[in-house]
This record gives sequence, C-alpha cells and structure tokens, in this order.
Amino acid sequence: MHAAAVCFDLHVPQSRSLKAKRSAIRPILDTLRNKYRVSVAEVDHQDQWQRAAIAVALVSGDPGQLRNLLESVERFVANAPDVEVIDVETAWLETD
Repeated sequence: MHAAAVCFDLHVPQSRSLKAKRSAIRPILDTLRNKYRVSVAEVDHQDQWQRAAIAVALVSGDPGQLRNLLESVERFVANAPDVEVIDVETAWLETD
C-alpha cells in the first residue's frame, strides 16, 4: 500500500466574505472528490475571507499511479480559477 497526503495553502484574492470564499473553494473540493476520487476537506482558515487550506488524501497499490494522481491533483489546484497557491506540503506514508 502506498499513501500520501497533500495540503494546499490558498489565497482567494477576490473574496470579500466567507460566503464568497466558499463559492470559490467548493468547486475545487467537488471536482477533486468526483473527478479524481480522493478524500478532500477544508482544514484551516475557515474564519478568514481570503485564506483557505485544503488537504487531500490519496491511496494506491502502485507507487507510480500514486505519483501520477498526486501530480494531476497538484496541477488541477494550481490552475483552479479564483485561487492562488501559497504553499504545498506533501507527506508520504511509509510502509514495510
């Protein structure tokens, strides 16, 4: 088994309210869930208008497939409209 978790720290520059921020973040979360079939959640900055942190968990039996999926997810978030990626942190689960 191979697993990774990636956290994206995002800036939502056009947001002027929490509702506007959620409307910018929601399509990203929904697409990651539905298109890429990964677990995803907003994990930090819930009370800030222009900041968001989303975490994505990925699991695969093949390390190559996991790397490809991780790259696709990172590319999708980096190209998402209405948000700017401030930072990306990736953690890998080590198995024996």
